[in-house]
Amino acid sequence: MISQDLIEQARERIASHVLHTPLTTSTSLSERIGAQVSLKLEHHQLTGSFKLRGATNAVLQLSQLERDRGVIAASTGNHGRALSYAARAVGSRATICMSRLVPENKVSEIRRLGATVRIVGSSQDDAQEEVERLVAEDGLSMIPPFDHPHVIAGQGTVGLEIAEAMPEVAAVLVPLSGGGLAAGVAAAIKAMRPAAKVIGVTMDRGAAMKASIDAGHPVQVTEYRSLADSLGGGIGLDNAWTFPMCKALLDDVVLVNEREIAAGIRHAYEYEREIVEGAGAVGIAALLSGKLAHIKGPVAVILSGQNIDMTLHRNVINGLDIATEVD
Repeated sequence: MISQDLIEQARERIASHVLHTPLTTSTSLSERIGAQVSLKLEHHQLTGSFKLRGATNAVLQLSQLERDRGVIAASTGNHGRALSYAARAVGSRATICMSRLVPENKVSEIRRLGATVRIVGSSQDDAQEEVERLVAEDGLSMIPPFDHPHVIAGQGTVGLEIAEAMPEVAAVLVPLSGGGLAAGVAAAIKAMRPAAKVIGVTMDRGAAMKASIDAGHPVQVTEYRSLADSLGGGIGLDNAWTFPMCKALLDDVVLVNEREIAAGIRHAYEYEREIVEGAGAVGIAALLSGKLAHIKGPVAVILSGQNIDMTLHRNVINGLDIATEVD
C-alpha cells in the first residue's frame, strides 16, 4: 500500500511543477441526482491530464545518471505526453512506445515534446514488450504508466486536494484503467475520509482491472477501440501495486458503454462548458446513466483528461452514431 505520508511527500515534491486544479460545483448534475456534485478539473493540468503528477514525481526521484540515459514507457497517450514533458523539464529525454490503437493527436503531441516515439503492435502489452527490450539493450529507466509506487503517490495528490477542498465528501468517482489514479486517490481518500466511497468507472469493453478484480488475480483482456481510449490496455500479469490496492480499496467498479461515454462528453461540453476526452467523461457518464442511483452525496467526479481529437469531439457533440467512431 502507498501511505498518506508518501502522497504528502509527493505533493511537496511536485508542487512547483504541476497545477493545483479547481474543484467546482456542477449545478446541472447536482440537480439531476439530488445531491451536491463537484467536478475535479484535472483535465486543466499542464499536459491535459492528471498523468503529469505521477510522471513528475517519478522523474524527480531519478539520479542524474538515470536522467542522462533517458526514460521510457509504454502509453495509451496521456502518460507518454506527461513523461515527455517531465523528462524535458529536467534535461532528460523520453522514449514512448505505443500501439496502433493510440489516436494520432496524442502521438503527434508526444513527438512535439521531443520524445522518440515507437508504434508497436496492436495492444499495450505489445508496446510494453518493446519497452522491456530497450531497457535491456540501452539502459533506459522505465517509468510505468501506473504500476509504480512513485507514480501512484503522485496521482494520489488528486485525492488529497479533493479531501481538503470537500471535507464532507461521501463518494469519489475515478476513471479506472491500469489503476494508478484509482489506487492513489483511494489511498488518500480512505486515509483522510474513511467513510467515503471510492468508485472506479471504466468502459464496458476490455476493462482489464474490472476483469482482474472479478477473477481475483491479474488477467489479460482483448483491447478494443473506444471513445475512452486512455482507459485501454492491460494491467500486467505481474502487477505488484495497483491491482492489490484497487482490489482492497475500491468500493465498486461501474461499467459504461460507448453511447453513455458520448453522453458524458456532450454533457461536459453543453452544461459544464468543458472539453473532455472519453476517459475524462466516464464519471459524468455513470451519473447520467442512473447506474449510481444508490450513492449519496456530496460526490466528487474526477475529469481526468481533455486530450481528445477535436474532429471526433465535434462528431460526438453533433450526435453522430458513435458506433461508427470506434469500430
